[in-house]
Amino acid sequence: MKLTGRSKLSEVALCVGKALEAAGIRAVLTGGACACLYSGGLYQSSDLDFIIQGSISSEKLDSALKEVGYHRKGHHYEHSAAPFVVEFPAGPLAIGRDFRIDPVAYRIRKATILALSPTDSCRDRLAAFYHWQDRQSLRVAVQIARRHRVNLDVLRRWSEQEGAKAGFEDFLALRRSG
Repeated sequence: MKLTGRSKLSEVALCVGKALEAAGIRAVLTGGACACLYSGGLYQSSDLDFIIQGSISSEKLDSALKEVGYHRKGHHYEHSAAPFVVEFPAGPLAIGRDFRIDPVAYRIRKATILALSPTDSCRDRLAAFYHWQDRQSLRVAVQIARRHRVNLDVLRRWSEQEGAKAGFEDFLALRRSG
């Protein structure tokens, strides 16, 4: 797949995910890009964050991304045509204080990439709301929960562990309000 200036975030995620997989690099799509996919585009992101599982050399990462037209620029990767930046935040993969994250195979067209589950993507957005009072992230978490089956018991327990019981109640109220 050739990336262009009209490539969608999902196309870039698939292209980059497949290039990483082909190079033997296990990486999980997280953050705003994941929220964009699960919210059906109601939330927009200008970058894709992948958390690498394990250790790899920067040369191996550079080579894998070069295969799809991405080149390192400082701490991120840019494409000459595609409108999305690709970043690799330091791991490990975690949401708040929870390091027990099980990525899922997210289907794009007839292929899959590793990504947070809908429940974990919802938790990721709730973490931004709980810790930085980011109301947009709360609204995105609600959109994810409306569009996908999320485990409310997991969300509740995790929210309590994060010290955000009141924030979780705000999430439930907004989710119910339609």
